[in-house]
Amino acid sequence: MARIAVIGAGTGAMAAAARLAVAGDKVTVYERSASYGGSLGRHEHEGFAFDTGPGLLHLPAVQRDLFVKTGKESLEQCVTLTQVDPASRHLFTDGTAVSLPNASRAGVASALDAALGAGAGERWTGFLERARDAWDRSRRPLLEEPLRADHQVLGRDPYPALKQRRLLRTRQAATVAEIGAWELADDRLAALLDGYALSYGLDPRTAPASAALLPYMEQTFGSWYVTGGMRELARAVYERCVARRVEFVFGAEVVRVVEKDGRAAGVELAGGEVAEADRVVLGVRPHAGLVPGGQVWGADDVPVRAGSVPGRFVVLLSLRGGRGADAVHRTVVHSAGAAAEQEAVFGGRVAAHPTVTVLRPDDPATRPDDAHEAVTLSAVVAPQGPVDWTDPAVRQRFADLLVERAEAAVPGLRERILHTEVRTPAETEAQTGAEGGAVPPPALAGAEGAYLRPGNLTRLPGLYLAGGWSHPGGGLAHAGMSGTLVAGLVVEGDGFRGSQ
Repeated sequence: MARIAVIGAGTGAMAAAARLAVAGDKVTVYERSASYGGSLGRHEHEGFAFDTGPGLLHLPAVQRDLFVKTGKESLEQCVTLTQVDPASRHLFTDGTAVSLPNASRAGVASALDAALGAGAGERWTGFLERARDAWDRSRRPLLEEPLRADHQVLGRDPYPALKQRRLLRTRQAATVAEIGAWELADDRLAALLDGYALSYGLDPRTAPASAALLPYMEQTFGSWYVTGGMRELARAVYERCVARRVEFVFGAEVVRVVEKDGRAAGVELAGGEVAEADRVVLGVRPHAGLVPGGQVWGADDVPVRAGSVPGRFVVLLSLRGGRGADAVHRTVVHSAGAAAEQEAVFGGRVAAHPTVTVLRPDDPATRPDDAHEAVTLSAVVAPQGPVDWTDPAVRQRFADLLVERAEAAVPGLRERILHTEVRTPAETEAQTGAEGGAVPPPALAGAEGAYLRPGNLTRLPGLYLAGGWSHPGGGLAHAGMSGTLVAGLVVEGDGFRGSQ
């Protein structure tokens, strides 16, 4: 029985912990905060309840596999999953609105034709067909296998962009923005695609065309809500870990991975205590001083892309008045100045016209009664540091701006507000330890590997990486996959190549 120390209690780290415990290892999780879940936080106020992280689940097969492999009870026996329909409603700057059905390619095409004009659905469907090709080409090496030693092959973009005649020569779209401009040929379809990239913290102007996988995943595998809020998913994973006899130590900040005889041999806590281990799983973002030598990868491994990673600004609204019968779970209010927004978010400034996502779950567990409603507003923003999100005036102005823009989705919103709670990248940094409150994006192929994450297997024997800051990147599904890969590497050895 090997002793495994896991640093962090995010969903990716807990997925690794549960699988390793089933394999017979003695697993202890050390978490700096007072609870589990990482980004899957929860805020409660006078009968209202809100998710403070992701509000929807995509690609639930990852979580289903975790529960199948670690116990008798399935995911659906531990939480209640509901497909959100429509999956999303989009409000564009010209006043056009479109609601996209959940996991229905034909339904999405029909909705786009009806709202944007004949041909819009065909162009979007053609784009998704090419995205499916990219998914088929890259799914296994990008998502289901540990990062290959020859990861440079993932530097080639798998998206089969259409050939375009541009400036007297043939060109192909290399970025999300170029797909929108050259292949979708409609500002609103381009805004739809840009919105998917931005929601994952990716700059449409530079994100490789392979980011087409993100809308493909959502529209193919659906959008799901966990009754009671997404925090219930974190609870279910935590309870599965406990049932497999994983030990949790909360309020335990790990300051250093202990090295002995050239391999990871335990962890040192902030109080000076050293917990010995045969292997260590790092489920948080590596930082200076935490890992011996300061790095977990070498010059020949995946480089860490320069530049700050954006965070999320969240406004939690307790409202008087019930949820209307015509309310939609998720509405995206697109920016009136997309280029300026992207320049601000990725240039370290506050956007004047942010894209706002409005979540209105039809869930009695989120409100005191049917005469009230819990609504969450969110926007992707520059991280703490370039912007001082602790400044009360900056916070208030931006919160007011989000409420103002969200009124397009919830008319009369401001007059219904009973209580407002604001969460910024500053709170994310304080609660999770992520520098700047950054939220890791998913890994992408293309761009010469600039959007890959460090592999799960590190240069220090016995040290493994799990969670959103490692391969295959951020997002609930991707983080869960990282836990699967780490467990496979620990149990089956460095030659593990993923499930067949």
